Amino acid sequence: MLPFHRVAAEDFAAVNQRILDQLHSDVPLVENIGHYLVEAGGKRLRPLLVLLCARACNYRDESHIDLATIIEFIHTATLLHDDVVDTSDMRRGRLTANAKWGNAPSVLVGDFLYSRAFQMMIALQDMRIMALLSDTTNTIAEGEVQQLVNAGDPEVSEENYFGVIYKKTGALFEAACETAAVLAECSAEEQNALKLYGRHLGLAFQLVDDALDYRGNPEELGKNVGDDLAEGKPTLPLIYTIANGSESQAALVREAIEQRSAAKLVEIVEAIEACGALDYTMERARTAVEDAKAQLDFLPESDQKTALQQLASFAVERNV
Repeated sequence: MLPFHRVAAEDFAAVNQRILDQLHSDVPLVENIGHYLVEAGGKRLRPLLVLLCARACNYRDESHIDLATIIEFIHTATLLHDDVVDTSDMRRGRLTANAKWGNAPSVLVGDFLYSRAFQMMIALQDMRIMALLSDTTNTIAEGEVQQLVNAGDPEVSEENYFGVIYKKTGALFEAACETAAVLAECSAEEQNALKLYGRHLGLAFQLVDDALDYRGNPEELGKNVGDDLAEGKPTLPLIYTIANGSESQAALVREAIEQRSAAKLVEIVEAIEACGALDYTMERARTAVEDAKAQLDFLPESDQKTALQQLASFAVERNV
């Protein structure tokens, strides 16, 4: 357990139990896939953000447990759908649900998790939270479609890329923090500060993920290095290499994106390292982390505030 998890250990255990309780279904396959995903572990950063932000804002009730569970169900549903779209077969060092059970069950259980999340949202009886999370799920879906459109296109701009990673990743981090602030009855200014903290933190995590796809250890990552390249995803390391590398480096990357091929992965890793693309990507991540931390100034000193700062630092210090 990482330091920022320990601060919320009791609440985190309650969320894990609520997840198991809410996975109940009369259809065994739903529970089988649901439990398989839960057992896969992961850092569960999005629900953790709900817990830390709520307590940092002096929230003393228990509805943040349900809110954290809702956020985790939305995230897990997107992963199920992502893996089908990307034809991924490995996540967190294990077979993906679609590799184990097939595409149709994975998509449908993803739908079950989305709908269960909205059932739980209604039980919270807070229209502000419902509005935020409804908008967020729509934004995530838009990001998924845009990423699909971008696949195989070496002309994708850096601006377009940042728009996609905000929608795919930043938006749910943002929603986790903002809805926790709403639940804690924070002022509009405080809600916006935590919203921006979540947005910048989510961008930092995605930037590092995109760098690790070319620099990471497959066993530590729990997935294959070069997966993004094989799917033709024009991530920032590739976009930077096309714009700033030599003519031959740019041509190499363009061809790989267009052909959606990782056949020349070794040469491409050499190219993006040589032109500074990974360093640039990590520098953008570090800037996002500093922007995130700056949003926490309004919070009183507490273990939860310290944990939020540590979590931001972890985004750029991790290897997985």
